[in-house]
Amino acid sequence: MGIGTLAAEVAVWMVGGVPARLVWDGVRYRVSDEPTPISEETWAPQLTHAARRVVGWRFQGTTPSGMSLMFEIVEAECPTGWRLTRVYE
Repeated sequence: MGIGTLAAEVAVWMVGGVPARLVWDGVRYRVSDEPTPISEETWAPQLTHAARRVVGWRFQGTTPSGMSLMFEIVEAECPTGWRLTRVYE
């Protein structure tokens, strides 16, 4: 069952370039699995093929009380730099 597609700005804390925590709708989630990068192909004229660039992440987040959700976040032109695009139960 999914919560759905969103377009909410979220605060994300990175450790070593990978998401470690997220705050959404006033609730703090700890990343509780191995985040999966979401990438897009970008054309680099100096290369003979397209390069892949990480533009977001998919991961499970868990609250201090133990509730877990799956999140998809992407880079965004907003104050926090991240936008939540999907949430799954």
